[in-house]
Formats: sequence, structure tokens, C-alpha cells
Amino acid sequence: MSQKPAPFALSDLRRSLAEAALRAAPAAIGRVTFGTPALDEPLGGGLARAALHEVYAPATADLAAATGFAVGLAIRAAGQRPILWVRQDFVDAETGRLHAPGLTELGLDPARILLVRARDAEGVLRAGAEAARCSGLGAVLIEPWGEPRLLDLTASRRLSLATETSGVTTLLLRVAAAQAPSAARTRWLVRPLLSRGLEANAPGDPAFNLRLLRHRGGLSEREWCVEWNRGRQSFEERRLDAAPLSRPLVPLPADRPAALGAPDSGLRRTG
Repeated sequence: MSQKPAPFALSDLRRSLAEAALRAAPAAIGRVTFGTPALDEPLGGGLARAALHEVYAPATADLAAATGFAVGLAIRAAGQRPILWVRQDFVDAETGRLHAPGLTELGLDPARILLVRARDAEGVLRAGAEAARCSGLGAVLIEPWGEPRLLDLTASRRLSLATETSGVTTLLLRVAAAQAPSAARTRWLVRPLLSRGLEANAPGDPAFNLRLLRHRGGLSEREWCVEWNRGRQSFEERRLDAAPLSRPLVPLPADRPAALGAPDSGLRRTG
């Protein structure tokens, strides 16, 4: 049976968000660039910063790639501000917990993450809405599991209005879910690509197949192949002549369900 989050959890989150808002300057405005003209130019300079964006993993096996893409966007949106990540417990049980060394491989210091776990979709949406209103954050990632009834068009509108008011980029990461009506500014479908080989057969940069499914600015559906450059902390268009490794590779390892009782090394929990 689904249980509601304990009352103190939301109050702790509110206190943490209030402290973040006091420490931070006003939220940035404008757009979040990808760092490559191949994406930025068609999108009019990148993604709207003060907006809700959806990132879909078409299958559970694609979640690592979708997560890596969302993390890259969060890094570029946040600058030096903290990133708040709201995750439903069931995602941990099905796919494994976030792993700090994997985030480091993407160029994200785990100490910058405020990690909030919620038992159910209601808790995820409540915490996500609170976070989206906080102008002291750099980005918010909201990760429910599946197709919760509460995550409807009305709920997405609340999230959209919250981020438009605060100016904080909010990313809704969806797995095991069909596409549904939403107030999100853009919707992306992400699959992994084979990484290109480096010298001495070292692991290559994570590579993604991106399909833009929806763009409220009128851009039609289109597709890109990109890599994430950790050093530059930017996306780069995938070279067609790049020699791939023998398997998809996204450096975002996760602890398996057997480790659910262990603490998250380097990740700060709120609530």
C-alpha cells in the first residue's frame, strides 16, 4: 500500500530550500545552451531556462542514457548553484541507487546534489513543486516511476508555472511511461549510442541518440546524435566517422537493489 511522506520530510525540504534561496543571487534568465551549434541553432539558442522539460527513456534499459542526458542539461543550467534531485523509491528498487563516482565521471560533483527520496508519486510531485519554486537552485530533476495517475496535465501545469516564476530549469525524467499530454516546453526521447573508442581502448565519452518529440516553439520533430564532453561540460555533435566501441557505454554506474540499505557516498539527502 502506498504511504504518504512523513510530515517532517517536507518541512525539512522547505527549510533547506529557504537556506539555498538566501545564499543565492537572483536566478539566471535566458536559455540553456547545449554547447554545440547543431542543437542550439535550430532551438533558437538552446532550451528555455525558466521552463519544464521532459526526458523520456523508452525502456528501462535506456534509463542510464536518459539520466546522463538530463544530468548534462542540469550541469549546464545550474552553473555553480546546487541541483535538487527528487527520486521515487521504486526507481532505486528497479534500477539501483544513484552512484556518486558515476556522477563524477559526468563532471558533476556529488556534493552539489540535494537528493530527496519519496515513497510514492504524490511525494515526488509535492517535493518537486516545492523545489521548482526555489530561485536559489540551479536545476531540479524530478524522477517518478511509471505512469502515476497524479502526474496529469494539471500537475505538469503546476510545475511549469512554478519554474516560470522562479527561473529554475526543471527536468521531468520519465521511465516506464507512455507519452501523455503535458505542459512541458520540450519533450525528448533518449537512447544510448555506442561510444567511440579512445587510445588504449579507454572508455569513450557517453553518446546519445536524441529525438525531439515536442517543442512548444513550433520546431518539428527531429533527431541528433551527440556526445557529452566531460572536460568542456558540453554536448558535441557525433562525428559520423567515429569508430564505436563494441557496446553502449554511459558512465553512470549504480548500486544494485542489494545495496539499498547503504548510504549514498557523497550525496546529501534532504527529507
